[in-house]
Amino acid sequence: MIDLAIFLSKSLLGWLAIQMFLAVVFLFYLYSSKSKNILPDDQLPKTAVILCLRGVDPFLPNCLRSLLNQNYPQYDLKLVVDSYDDPAWKIATDISQQAATNVQISPLRMLRYNCSLKCSSLVQAISELDDSYSFVALIDADMVPHPNWLRELVTPLTHPKVGATTGNRWYVPTGNYWGTMVRYQGNISNVVQMFLFGIPWGGNLALKTEIFRETALLDKWGQALNEDKLLCKVLKKQKMQVKFVPSLMLNREECDLPSLLSCLERQLLSSRLYHPLWSAVIGDVISSILVPTLAILLGLVALLSGQWDAAALCFGNFAIYTIGLFFLMLGFEVGIQPLIRFQDKTTTKLSAIALMKMLIAIPLTQWVYGLAFLSSLRASTVNWRGVSYEVKGPWNIRLIKYHPYQFSTQSDESKLSL
Repeated sequence: MIDLAIFLSKSLLGWLAIQMFLAVVFLFYLYSSKSKNILPDDQLPKTAVILCLRGVDPFLPNCLRSLLNQNYPQYDLKLVVDSYDDPAWKIATDISQQAATNVQISPLRMLRYNCSLKCSSLVQAISELDDSYSFVALIDADMVPHPNWLRELVTPLTHPKVGATTGNRWYVPTGNYWGTMVRYQGNISNVVQMFLFGIPWGGNLALKTEIFRETALLDKWGQALNEDKLLCKVLKKQKMQVKFVPSLMLNREECDLPSLLSCLERQLLSSRLYHPLWSAVIGDVISSILVPTLAILLGLVALLSGQWDAAALCFGNFAIYTIGLFFLMLGFEVGIQPLIRFQDKTTTKLSAIALMKMLIAIPLTQWVYGLAFLSSLRASTVNWRGVSYEVKGPWNIRLIKYHPYQFSTQSDESKLSL
């Protein structure tokens, strides 16, 4: 037993060292890319910004107002709302009518039954674009973009080898729900992993329109559950790359644990279907979830059987690992804060209670993500905002339950994610 305890302890500390190294690499990239110039107005081509809506996200009005005030010379905002009855329709029309002339709001006219609603909306919006648009930017309703968001996202696309650019989001580690803290901690790992592997995120993404003309991307979206992870293979065939834009936007929504579990299961299922490096995801699960859990279990077994040296080794190194992750998170938060781009210059203040929750949530995050991973392996249905899909394979998706979004399904908590 002592040999196994030594092996698990070395694995824990080794993985902690790797995570610290990767954190340094990520932060170095963010700061080294921060000062790079963005293009002037006369070099920025016409761009379409597409936002797909179903339901009213907590900060949707802020998102729409920010999109209408981008520091970009030529862009049109294309909103595709799930239906006229959707509560997002009124909010979108009210805000766009105030001062905007570059907004088009459309309902989802053709409900496809072999892909997700978002993919249906994207196919509709992009199919209707004329040849005057050089780029297409996608954004989710839980983002509140800063004034230079579109300019920063589009600038790298002028390079001939860059087919797509992507940013990411950064959640707040404060709030009333444990799900909020768990999502925050899990997102740290996700952001670094997506950066290292060049995995785009559809909530903050821009593409060259030539990609749609030269590939079967729209056809793929018309059969897919997820729009972003499959881009890697499409761009690779075109000998183009995904460029990570070092501009993280703060997300202040809250999340409870049941909702988070459902969301994580859906995300991990999409990764299993489309992630180009699914084996790397499995490796991360083993290193970040399985090994720490085995160390705890072995420590308990050793304690009950009177093998004090093995128990002390397991518990001691698990404590070192946990405290190391805690300080790693603090380092991330300190390093990321100056780079977070948010409209109202919000900064996150960590109280003593928040710090304690961060420490306690480390093993909780491991177990929640582990449970979601196991659940995603056997998942055959996906539920999202009152819509259900049957999933038999990456290109075998079936919409099995649909109804227009209702106000009654909206949470009473103003900041709680849908």
